[in-house]
Amino acid sequence: QKGRLSMPATESDLFARLDALGIVTNTVRHPPVFTVEEARSVRGRIPGGHCKCLFLKDKAGALYLVAMLESGRLDMKQAQVRLGSGRLSFGSPELMRAVLGIEPGTVTPFAVINETAAPVQVVLEEAMMSCAELNYHPLTNTATTTIAAADLLKFLRAQGHEPRIVAL
Repeated sequence: QKGRLSMPATESDLFARLDALGIVTNTVRHPPVFTVEEARSVRGRIPGGHCKCLFLKDKAGALYLVAMLESGRLDMKQAQVRLGSGRLSFGSPELMRAVLGIEPGTVTPFAVINETAAPVQVVLEEAMMSCAELNYHPLTNTATTTIAAADLLKFLRAQGHEPRIVAL
């Protein structure tokens, strides 16, 4: 099972898994944030690339967790071409809860810790991966966790996800 949990993982479960993999992170607590603008207003001077994540599905039902720099805009038509997918749309909150075990506003690559996330293709923006450190929510939007880009790949692979690094 590669360390996955049958119930949705908690922030504590995530940190225990990262520790077990020898991955060092730094987490800063803040009030809940739901948008990039809100995140910018509360995060202070956290170093590294600040990211946003999108939960998408295509018309055939394929699921994608896309992580990119917060300053970028995802062109859905271009993403379809780059991913070789059908028409992309946002996954519903219900589907997100069922598959990733998280709530809207907390989408993060760390959600692949959940067993139900197995069919999700993780897509990492090429520009984002050029940052030495990256910032994501640790399964909750009341904190920001900084992780080295190489350690993010290590975590994803340990969870059975080989991410696709794509120019978006």
